[in-house]
Amino acid sequence: MTSASVVTSPFERSLAEHQDVFASIGQLRGAIESAVALAANALRNGGKLLFCGNGGSAADSQHIAAEYVGRFVTERTPLAAIALTTDTSILTAVGNDYSYDEVFSRQVRALGRPGDCLIGMSTSGNSGNVIEAFRVAKPLGISTVALIGRDGGKMKGLADAEIIVASNTTSRIQEAHGFIGHAMCEAVEYALGLVVD
Repeated sequence: MTSASVVTSPFERSLAEHQDVFASIGQLRGAIESAVALAANALRNGGKLLFCGNGGSAADSQHIAAEYVGRFVTERTPLAAIALTTDTSILTAVGNDYSYDEVFSRQVRALGRPGDCLIGMSTSGNSGNVIEAFRVAKPLGISTVALIGRDGGKMKGLADAEIIVASNTTSRIQEAHGFIGHAMCEAVEYALGLVVD
């Protein structure tokens, strides 16, 4: 029996569900470590991190990119990270002139270079524009990391490293993705020797 089955209020139900999801994150350690290795390798070799996602995942993309460019654990050199979700002129022009499925892929083609790492977030795993960005990244020599939810959706199997939060509740998946994004940033800082215990 999960803790979510014995609650009496919406708040308690949300908290119990959150706790259940976070209790399972430890099982994702291998996938997270693989993602960290890809991100750290890109930055170590002069590449950059490209983030994308829709809605709450767009906000998470911007938030996590900011942790790399700013700082996370301690004061250190800025790390190259770009959220592809922030330029409204590009997003609306590409969405209008081509299709919404191309709003990230055209940016990957324009800005991405071999050795970069694309980190795509999708709670459903079915975001067409993130899928298209992954499709474009591969032949360009850009490694890919998927932060996805539910059963992985259509994105399952498309990325070099995939982190699947096995929940069916969008908000719980987003909460887990935020935590994982923070944990990855800290681990990348350690991997690059920017933080010393």
